[in-house]
Amino acid sequence: MHLFSTQLVLRCPTGARHKAFLSCSYILRNNVHNRSHKRTKVSSRVAKQLKLTQTHKKPVSLAGVIKPSVLPSQSPNTSTDDTVALDFAGPLSKADILAVLNQFFRQPEVKSLAMQQGMEHSLFLQAFSEFRKYCATISPLPSELHIKLSDIINGYGTATDLFPFFLQHAKVMYPHLDYVKDLRHASNLTSPAQLFPLARAKQRKIIIHAGPTNSGKTYHAFQRYLESKSGIYCGPLKMLAVELAQKSNDVGIACDLVTGEERNFADPEGLMPAAHISCTVEMTDIERPIEVAIIDEIQMLRDKQRGWAWLRAFLGVNADEVHLCGEEAVIDLIKNIALDTGDTVEVKRYKRLTPIEYMNEPLGSIENVQDGDCIVCFNKSSIYQLCRELEKMGRQCAVIYGGLPPGTKLAQASRFNDPEDPCKVLIATDAIGMGINLNIRRVIFYSLLKIEESRGSKINTVISPSQALQIAGRCGRYGTTHKDKGYVTTFHGKDLELMHDLLNKQINPIDKAGIHPTADMIELYGYYLPHASLSDIIDIFLSLMTIDGDKYFLCQIDQFKQIAEIIEHIEMPLRTRYVFCCAPIPLQSAFVTTMLLKYARQFSAGQPITGKWLAEQIGWPLPKPITLNELTHLEAVHDSMDLYNWLSYRFEDQFPDKVEVKDMQMAIDKAILEGVCEITKLVVISENNSDKDDMRVEKLKTLPSNISRILEKLSEKLPNET
Repeated sequence: MHLFSTQLVLRCPTGARHKAFLSCSYILRNNVHNRSHKRTKVSSRVAKQLKLTQTHKKPVSLAGVIKPSVLPSQSPNTSTDDTVALDFAGPLSKADILAVLNQFFRQPEVKSLAMQQGMEHSLFLQAFSEFRKYCATISPLPSELHIKLSDIINGYGTATDLFPFFLQHAKVMYPHLDYVKDLRHASNLTSPAQLFPLARAKQRKIIIHAGPTNSGKTYHAFQRYLESKSGIYCGPLKMLAVELAQKSNDVGIACDLVTGEERNFADPEGLMPAAHISCTVEMTDIERPIEVAIIDEIQMLRDKQRGWAWLRAFLGVNADEVHLCGEEAVIDLIKNIALDTGDTVEVKRYKRLTPIEYMNEPLGSIENVQDGDCIVCFNKSSIYQLCRELEKMGRQCAVIYGGLPPGTKLAQASRFNDPEDPCKVLIATDAIGMGINLNIRRVIFYSLLKIEESRGSKINTVISPSQALQIAGRCGRYGTTHKDKGYVTTFHGKDLELMHDLLNKQINPIDKAGIHPTADMIELYGYYLPHASLSDIIDIFLSLMTIDGDKYFLCQIDQFKQIAEIIEHIEMPLRTRYVFCCAPIPLQSAFVTTMLLKYARQFSAGQPITGKWLAEQIGWPLPKPITLNELTHLEAVHDSMDLYNWLSYRFEDQFPDKVEVKDMQMAIDKAILEGVCEITKLVVISENNSDKDDMRVEKLKTLPSNISRILEKLSEKLPNET
């Protein structure tokens, strides 16, 4: 590495030396002490491609993907009718024809009629250009067109009368115009309730359990679930689905677990499906007849990414009773949608079981932390900093953040909840907002700003009142050690007023639910547009889609399109491509995105994606992490195995080794847990490595005097920069 750096500088002109030093600094900082820097190089190409896909691309239209048919410039056969038309109406000058066509183009009515026939602006321009060229060059003109042009030129008609001829020509040039009506019908989302005939065939009873966190709403719905002959629980997180399945099985009600990456059956042989199911909301079975269904956190209907899953579960679950648990803000929307479904609606309201006090004093200092405190951060850097400070004070802490595997989160939660464990403080992100019961006495907001990604850009935004209440509600929960009362404050005094504003602010009613095109819709588009890419099909779908904007909004499909563009060059059937694009992966991870690409290539080649193949790709076995970078890499490897499991339940033949991969994943989970338990050591080592990198760069900048003299002499002989 040092030799390469020196050669790089020696070959640079004088004016470029500073750039060379900066390049060397960058190389050193990113490669020194990284035991797995080769994988960074492998993923960098995908990261670059991903960055390109995140840039704003001009929307694709039908005109952009449909190639016009080529028509002859001369009539292949001159019919008697054409000759009669010429004798009857007389010859037409090219100038007169073009004048009529220009007048035709300027008519607003013409553009309106074209739009009704599926010709958006760009396609209309292209079709008119071809029609104009046709009329000006074809000889002789078809008789009816010749006579119509003659009538218009002589004042016996208007330019708009040409529209039937224009439309006929456009349909010859663009045959797809004959089925634009079919495409519009396929993308009609104005009445999504009618997409679920099994649910519409029965009179369902909707029971809304509305209230704040820790009010017992899910508990009461779950009691009805246990009493039923058959039931399904649809939750927002895998951990919640696992918890409900375990509770059901513990009281003797056999319950199967179904998530995107996992299937656990109450029957050891897996032959007899249980009458009760606990699943993540995306996995809701909408065909199976059920007596009681629970859809938890129903306010997630408003989520910009996943809202469609809650709407699908609500509209489609084939249950006699549907219990919706969530915020009061969703009540009016549910009642409004129920007018379309024909279901009856009953509302049950709940109050929080234990009180919460919003404190008027901030924590102020890490030294004021007490047992049972949970400090909520919105970035890993703050987590690492706080862990380091607590370690210096001799206090142990548990850590929970979104990137950790569910097993590690539960282990850290158990450690914090255990009264015998010396760990009495929790450092966490908003990942604790749902799904984990914790013995938290006081929630402390380290910040109220969260980084949000929007179309490839990252911006700091204040968390919503709903998010603030969800997180604050984790303290003083009924059934925990601190059930008498919970407390909420901020770390910094400057945030205290904003915290009170958020927690006391009235939550606006939810007026719209998210919706998303189905695989059947996209497949139908693919049938009509066989040469269009999946990304282009999505764009065209959006251009033709109709939606009831008073009740619904289209969920963001940026990630779907980004994956579609990444795997666009890989051959696979459209429906298979659609499934790959639905994969729930963290696109910000170049390693996971690389693995998705590798899975797709192997799949396209017809090769099985075995456990042995996967082990070779990830460099198995992986060592215990000793730096934060290595911990992050293990988390990415775990995510790539989640992706394998997710695909294995959709393509079992080509992903045959789910059991072996799960065993590997358990080992990774254990290594991650060990790393998190020693996270302060990882922080210290990472900081020391960073300091060493800085020292190496400084040494490189202060080269020995003899090398400096050599550089000066060489620079005199090298050409100057232009």
